[in-house]
Amino acid sequence: MPFPNGSELRPSFVLAALPGPEGAQAWVAALLCGAYALAVAGNGAVLLAVRLEPGLHAPMYLFLCMLAAIDLALATSTVPRVLAFYWFGTREIGFGACLLQMFLIHALSAVESTVLLAMAVDRYVAICHPLRHAAVLTNAATARVGLAAVARGVLFFLPLPLLLLPLPFCGSRALSHSFCLHQDVMNLACANTTPSVVYGLAAILLVMGLDAVLICLSYLLILKAVLRLAAWRERLKVFSTCIAHICVVLAFYVPLIGLSVVHRFGRDLAPLVHITMGNIYILVPAVLNPIIYGVRTKQIQRRILSLIRVGDRTSQ
Repeated sequence: MPFPNGSELRPSFVLAALPGPEGAQAWVAALLCGAYALAVAGNGAVLLAVRLEPGLHAPMYLFLCMLAAIDLALATSTVPRVLAFYWFGTREIGFGACLLQMFLIHALSAVESTVLLAMAVDRYVAICHPLRHAAVLTNAATARVGLAAVARGVLFFLPLPLLLLPLPFCGSRALSHSFCLHQDVMNLACANTTPSVVYGLAAILLVMGLDAVLICLSYLLILKAVLRLAAWRERLKVFSTCIAHICVVLAFYVPLIGLSVVHRFGRDLAPLVHITMGNIYILVPAVLNPIIYGVRTKQIQRRILSLIRVGDRTSQ
């Protein structure tokens, strides 16, 4: 076998676009742009509200700020590049840029999964051990959890691009998504990808898989504690404090599982399915999370409304 030349080792990849006429693609671009703008506005409003409201400087809201920052970073690492090829036709992405985007997507997803687990533990301690909550989950402990989440995401998913770096790419350069994902890029390599397959699966299971199991365990313990309460009204009141977090967990894990299933078992599906599932995975949590917590948290509602009123008075 001849040694692959530089163009084979360092190709540019072709991002996938939704099939259809230009008019339909223009509507898709407008929809993505609107969803991205909503994600930026919603998560930015949550960050600003928590920053300006002293009563929200508590672990639960600090975790919410982490989620908002992660969602902003995840959407910003992908959506502007997608809009660039819809608007300007630049569908190619360089090898280095693709690996960087791939790393950011997987690492930020791991960080978000860790923060969701920390929020589940916060709910468990608040409901099952309320007297210990203030002592266990301090603001300093919350900051350490955030740093540990970032370190965990980087350490587990930095090897993914490093394993792909030396592989030759000498066949098709067309991706099945509008951005770079590990399995998508790995499938285009014309070499043995077993180490990359094994490590990628192990990383997903040890991070997202383990977090999902621990979150379910936390809620089983919470449910057990809630069912011990005598009155149904009291049970509903206590469990209602978990509704927002449960919705956010579902908004993250359902698209993640759907995308994984499409990758593993949907190779014969239409390109539309792959592209749509990828966009849902990136944008749905970023759009829904601030809406969910904005609806469920009156302090955030009041602060955002006060910011809107101040902005209206200033513009007048």
